[in-house]
Amino acid sequence: MAQRRWDTDVFVVGGGPAGLAAAIAARQAGFSVTLADAARPPIDKTCGEGIMPDGLLALEKLGVSLPLQQGFPFHGIRFVGSGRNVASNFIQGPGLGVRRTTLHGILVEHAQEVGVDLRWGTRVSGIANGAVQLEGKDVRARWIIGADGENSRVRRWAGLDSVDPKIRRYGFRRHYKIAPWSPYVEVYWTERGQIYVTPIGAQEVCVAMISRYTKVRLDDLLAECAEFRDHLGGAAPATRELGAVSSTRLLPAVYSGNCVLMGEASGSVDAITGDGLSMAFQQASALAQAFQNDDLDSYQRAHRRIRKLPRMMSSLMLLMDAHPWLRRRSLHAMSSDPKLFDQMLAIHTGAINPLAFGVQGTLSFGWGLLTA
Repeated sequence: MAQRRWDTDVFVVGGGPAGLAAAIAARQAGFSVTLADAARPPIDKTCGEGIMPDGLLALEKLGVSLPLQQGFPFHGIRFVGSGRNVASNFIQGPGLGVRRTTLHGILVEHAQEVGVDLRWGTRVSGIANGAVQLEGKDVRARWIIGADGENSRVRRWAGLDSVDPKIRRYGFRRHYKIAPWSPYVEVYWTERGQIYVTPIGAQEVCVAMISRYTKVRLDDLLAECAEFRDHLGGAAPATRELGAVSSTRLLPAVYSGNCVLMGEASGSVDAITGDGLSMAFQQASALAQAFQNDDLDSYQRAHRRIRKLPRMMSSLMLLMDAHPWLRRRSLHAMSSDPKLFDQMLAIHTGAINPLAFGVQGTLSFGWGLLTA
């Protein structure tokens, strides 16, 4: 009997939502899958804990549905700042606010159900000759997926690290036991960053912030935002403050040989867009399709397509963050003509083609900026 060429078809390094989504998609495509992570579930991470409608649709394609009772629906986005506010509803239906640990638990359970070989508390020490070095042994894999986050070791081992400059910002998160006061994810724009409020339960909200300044913390931005403090009232934090770095990283390639990257390991946009999970879930399906076709070039093309719109929106919002005059004028223009915000949100979530904004939308937005 001939010796098996591979110990597993797919080996996933990293067991966060991105890695689990990739493992689930590969199993559904008929491949044997092994996943390893040095941590043990549930794995938490500092984030805004909101999944946009396109992210929920991408999850459904993986066969994963998130029960509403596990989170809390939100119906759109509201911007607040510079004495202005503007809100818009999603066209595709609501997004869902859900605790990161709850999401992770649901994905772990689904991965088990579809037959992924999960190796928790197991550290990968390297990659050599197309095999994964796991606990002193080589595990031969047809494909190796690096889904090990922003500081990916797999990316370094595969020679895919980029020297491109990165934009770094700093995020912190806490939870408060208070009933959501808005049907939206609210984004409060301050002089030193943004505060995000996501409803995640009937009596709980997630409050996150992102800032360019290394020494700014959540309480510093709360002191700058009277309207948010009024909503929060005297509610005390239910969890301690956790922090993380939000980076903008663009890689020229996301695969080398049989090693391929996804999620934040494959490049990232600033967390200001809220698109990280949606992008990862879409990448998972695209990667499984590439495996079926034995064509990683097709995944590279799909990856570029998936990241194109979030990168564009991230660039625009980072300009608003960096330049107070542009932020004030943009918020004025959108609040004066809410249809502009409706169109921009629909483009952001993939509900309409960016070309639909058209010349008229561009002129209207430009005129709003000039007259603000």
